[in-house]
Amino acid sequence: MEKRWVFKHVPSAQNIESLSQAININASLASLLIQRGINTFEEARDFFRPSLENLHDPYLMEDMDKAVSRLCEAMDNEEKILIYGDYDVDGTTSVTLVYGFLSNYYENLEFYIPDRYKEGYGISKTGIDWALENGFSLIISLDCGIKSLNEISYAAELGIDFIVCDHHKPGDMLPMACAVLDPKRADCNYPYKELSGCGVGFKLMQALCIDLGLEEELLFSFLDLLAVSIASDIVPITGENRILTYHGLKVLNESPRPGMKALIDISGVSKELTINNIVFGLGPRINAAGRIAHAKHAVHLLIAKDQDEADLLAEKINEKNKVRKDFDLNITDEAIRMIQEEVALDSKSTVLFKNDWHKGVIGIVASRCIEKFYRPTIILTENNGMATGSARSVDGFDVYEAIAKCSDLLEQFGGHTYAAGLTMKLENIKAFQERFEQVVSCDIRQEDLIPKLDVDLKIELSQINQKFYNILKQLAPFGPGNMDPVFISENVRDDGSARLLKDQHLKLRISQDGFNAIEAIGFNMVEPFKRISKGEPFNICYHIYENEFNGKKSLQLFIKDIKFVTN
Repeated sequence: MEKRWVFKHVPSAQNIESLSQAININASLASLLIQRGINTFEEARDFFRPSLENLHDPYLMEDMDKAVSRLCEAMDNEEKILIYGDYDVDGTTSVTLVYGFLSNYYENLEFYIPDRYKEGYGISKTGIDWALENGFSLIISLDCGIKSLNEISYAAELGIDFIVCDHHKPGDMLPMACAVLDPKRADCNYPYKELSGCGVGFKLMQALCIDLGLEEELLFSFLDLLAVSIASDIVPITGENRILTYHGLKVLNESPRPGMKALIDISGVSKELTINNIVFGLGPRINAAGRIAHAKHAVHLLIAKDQDEADLLAEKINEKNKVRKDFDLNITDEAIRMIQEEVALDSKSTVLFKNDWHKGVIGIVASRCIEKFYRPTIILTENNGMATGSARSVDGFDVYEAIAKCSDLLEQFGGHTYAAGLTMKLENIKAFQERFEQVVSCDIRQEDLIPKLDVDLKIELSQINQKFYNILKQLAPFGPGNMDPVFISENVRDDGSARLLKDQHLKLRISQDGFNAIEAIGFNMVEPFKRISKGEPFNICYHIYENEFNGKKSLQLFIKDIKFVTN
């Protein structure tokens, strides 16, 4: 698939020179920092040495004083408190953090995760009824609740109070809760808007520490959960999230809780854990619990204190993940065939429905379809007599807003710019397909339908050395808002060693002007092999990484794309 190479803004020579001299690095590295909003010595210091002391005061968040007051009142009166969270990674880590931390100081609490299939997303009437039957008078909702107006009003009628901790976009009205913590509230002046749901729960616990005069050291031991939520929920790793992720990764790598250690071991990560390992190794396994069975099993794993117990629970969740993979592959193959047979080639969107697709993997399937066809995609299945689905988008297009323009056809929807969930009556599917296609066709730019590669800098291969890489890797943790730098080098050639590994992966040793040969690999890149083997020059788009083999480390290029100099 053709890709667009789009260069990020190149800072002025004066700004590059100023920062380069201030922190004693070369111009290319200074340019990378300025692109990330780092312009001064002080900003560079804070960026390279993220400090927990630079976290924002949690009381800057609207309603935080109300939330802490109600929580303390409940603890003083020995009320039963229910920690209620969504069934995805962000929700289950949120519940584990708040329940796990609070349980050190208060015993009269329990947690609740809704059943994905019986209750659906968000606060459920079933969950509230369960709370009533079991004598709970306060519910803390995590990663959900901001749009549960009817459900929270119903709880209030039953004498159950809510503290909402959410990070999704609010609707026109806020729920009638004791406190609504959400940095995306229009009236909230909290300085950082991109916290995960787990991050909002963390800020509530941080405020509680301040109010009760508790040392925060114990709370900081839960940052491994926060790092996993940030990585898995694909929120920006900037500002406060960068600080939390940096220190959360340290906890994961140096002293992981038994449940995390079990997941790390079973996922086969042998090196230092990175955001990538979380996204593709830990996150899917945690998610699998709720996709295939019930997400409460993920919380039981994450709160486990005994390593043997954690290992056993992790093995069970890993089996669920294997089942999830089978569903994923089979449904993806079926969806791709449907697109090829039923969806017009010039369509700007994809909306598919099949009543027996597994609800737990349709979001993954939507992402897989985008990888092949690259257009906003919604995959729907039948659940409890309704069509329920997951939406995923392409870079530059707000799928949440597009769905909102079809809201009259929906029973429920919510989400983010690039991922959303929705529910509708079965008889509305056809009308929704047509309306959604109209909305996307009207709003999307043609260039948004071509995959984009954001390029940081053009550099010469001669610039790549160990010193350059050592500074480069300090830009981590990488993720949205601070992606692993992408470079371009022009007019390079293979030195004659080009080959295909397993008939599908391109292995090269490239040089520029006959010098500075460096190893490079491109996964699933068969097509350019013949022309490269003939000695044709090409431009290469890549990451730099350090490969280790038999105890020996060497710098290599991870190829993102190749464009030939001559057609």
